[in-house]
Amino acid sequence: MSTDPNQPIPANVDPSKGSVPDDTATERFQREVAARKAAELDHDEEEETLWAGGYNPKAMLGTWILMAMISIALLILPFFVSPLSMGIAVGLIALIWVVGCLLYAYRRLGYHYELTTQRFIHQTGILSRQTDRIEVIDIDDVSFSQGPVQRMFGVGNIELTGSDRTHPTLSMLGIGNVKDVSGLIDDIRRKERRRRSLHIESI
Repeated sequence: MSTDPNQPIPANVDPSKGSVPDDTATERFQREVAARKAAELDHDEEEETLWAGGYNPKAMLGTWILMAMISIALLILPFFVSPLSMGIAVGLIALIWVVGCLLYAYRRLGYHYELTTQRFIHQTGILSRQTDRIEVIDIDDVSFSQGPVQRMFGVGNIELTGSDRTHPTLSMLGIGNVKDVSGLIDDIRRKERRRRSLHIESI
């Protein structure tokens, strides 16, 4: 194919390479890639609630059983211990159950937990409520413990330890499905640490 040597060379032609780069298509492609990355980053940063809960009633079953045994023992003791009258025994039993019910009400109504993709939120109190937030990336370790009765019903206590100055350790009492919840918290903190590290590397 012949070319006219007198024909002017376009401004976007590199004479040394002898080709015309398609700058418009390249720039359009780069803008599209950048827009998709920004959209993915914005989507990752959206905070979403993954779990919310509080004190599970099944966590008090062991305490109720112990209180019932003590109550039966107090009803029997007046027949064997003369100084202890039936009236005193009944009064002690009433006191024990009132304290137990108040303890249950406080735990049931006074603790609330919420786990999001970025934070762990825990609220304490009934009349006045205190709310604290911990970044899941600051949680270093997640463990849980169960008593004999709690194991039968899948409830237990979760212990969180981390680098948060306000709450270096946090105990979550009477959590239902304790194994699954503790595993979820651990998975989220690992995922958030990976996401943050990738984001820092991309900057």
